Amino acid sequence: MSETVVENSRVLADVTIKLKDGSIADSTKVSGKPSWLVLGNGSFSEAFELYLIGRSVGDELTFELEPKDAFGESQPDSIHFMDISQFPQDIELEKGVIIGFEQPGGGQLPGIIREVQGGSVKVDFNHPLAGETVIFEIEIKQISA
Repeated sequence: MSETVVENSRVLADVTIKLKDGSIADSTKVSGKPSWLVLGNGSFSEAFELYLIGRSVGDELTFELEPKDAFGESQPDSIHFMDISQFPQDIELEKGVIIGFEQPGGGQLPGIIREVQGGSVKVDFNHPLAGETVIFEIEIKQISA
């Protein structure tokens, strides 16, 4: 077990993600189950990982990341207009509802309903926090190489 976070470490941490207005977007504290953050595998931006490098178990840190270093910018190519007839009738098509769309490989791709107008549904396949500046609060529980 390593004492400090280095490149390619696995870090068990409680993570809370807040928006600029202070509202909580997500938190592992709700479930009481910290998450493993695997550094160096491309899951996180370099800016995110740099905040963790050199930290130790028990460290608590808070930092803010711009969209490009957090969940990316919102991509217009990821917003699609679909005919309302393509949706099952039992699905509630309301602004803000997240729907899982079947992918050719069998996985699910979440899409957020942004607008329903007449027979058209505007679906956003960007990450829900894309385009947002976010604040991370991280408490390091465990570090492994």
